[in-house]
Amino acid sequence: MSTAPPECPPPLRSVLSLTTPNRNGTLHRVLASPVQREESQPVRDLLDGSSFGNYAAYAAEILVLFETPSGFAVFSMKEYYLNQQDAMKNIWAIFGEDFRSRGIARLKEFQMFNDKSSAINHVTGVSRELSEMISRYHHPYQTLAVGKSEYKGIIEKSLPGVPCRFDEAVLEVMWGLKNLMDSLVPEEELKLTQEDRLPMSQGLKMFLDRHGFDVKPEMVKGDVVVTACLLYDAEVIENRYGEQLHWAAGKLKDVSGIDSAGWKMMKIATALKIMFDPLETTDHDMQKFTPGEVKRLKRDARKFEDIINEDESLKIYTELVVLHAVKMDALRNIGLNLRRS
Repeated sequence: MSTAPPECPPPLRSVLSLTTPNRNGTLHRVLASPVQREESQPVRDLLDGSSFGNYAAYAAEILVLFETPSGFAVFSMKEYYLNQQDAMKNIWAIFGEDFRSRGIARLKEFQMFNDKSSAINHVTGVSRELSEMISRYHHPYQTLAVGKSEYKGIIEKSLPGVPCRFDEAVLEVMWGLKNLMDSLVPEEELKLTQEDRLPMSQGLKMFLDRHGFDVKPEMVKGDVVVTACLLYDAEVIENRYGEQLHWAAGKLKDVSGIDSAGWKMMKIATALKIMFDPLETTDHDMQKFTPGEVKRLKRDARKFEDIINEDESLKIYTELVVLHAVKMDALRNIGLNLRRS
C-alpha cells in the first residue's frame, strides 16, 4: 500500500456525521465476509494512497496570486486538487464552505495597494512591492497560479524564474477564493461587486445542470452553494459503496442466478436487506423485485453466510436510505432557494 496523504479531504466531512455516529466506520467497511475478502474488490479506503497517488504528488504546493478589491493575496494550495482528472467537477466543493478548504488553501500574505493597476501592467511590469511579496514565498520550479491570462505573460516576463499557470482549474480556484474571501482574507475590508464574482464556477454549474437546475450566475448565492455541497457529499459517500455492492451483485448471480444487470446501488442493497432481514423489509421494497427473485433471495440466504457480510450489508442499506433522504431534502432546498433568487 502506498503512503496515505496527511489528511482526509473535506468534501466528505459534513455528511459523515449525518449518516452514521461512527464517522470512520463509513469509510472502512468491507461488504465481503472475512473468508471472502481476498477474493472481493472492496471500495478502497478514502485514506488509501492508491486513491490519491503518492505522497509527494499530493503534498506538492502551488502558489496562488489572488486579486481582491483593494490588493493582492498570496496563497499556497495543494496542487493535487488542480491536477485531478475530474478537477473541474470537484474544486468548487472545496470552497463551498469555510471548513472545507482548511489544510488545502492557506493565506501567506495580503497587501493593500493604493493603485492596483500600477502593481502589475503591460508597461511597467510587476511593481517592486508585488515582486517582493511573490518572491518571499516562491520556491525554485514552483508554479504561480494567476487569475488573468495577461498576468501570466507580465509576471513571466518580469520574474523569469516564476512560471505561471492560467487555465480552467485555476479559474475554479479563483471563484472559490472569492466565495470565501471574508474568512480567507479577513484583512480585506472592501466587498466584491457582482461583476467581481463573475464568472460563475463552471464545476458548480455542471453539478447543478446535472440535477436539472438551469441557473444563471446571479441566482447562485450562499444558501445554494452550501446545500449543493451537502448534495455533493451525499453522492460521494454513496458512490464509495458502488464497487462493494456491484461485487455483491455478482455473487447473487453466481449463487442464486439472479441477474442484477442495470440495478442501481439502492436496489442491490435492498436485495441484501431482503436476504438477511426479510421480516423488517417493507412491502414497498419487496415490490421492487419479481416474486421469483424474492423467493430465491429468501431461500438462498444461508448460502451467503460465508460469502457476504450480513451486518455490513444491513448497515450499508440503512446508510443508503439516509443518504437518499439527505439528497432529496437538498434538492428541494436548492430548488426553493433558486426560485427565491
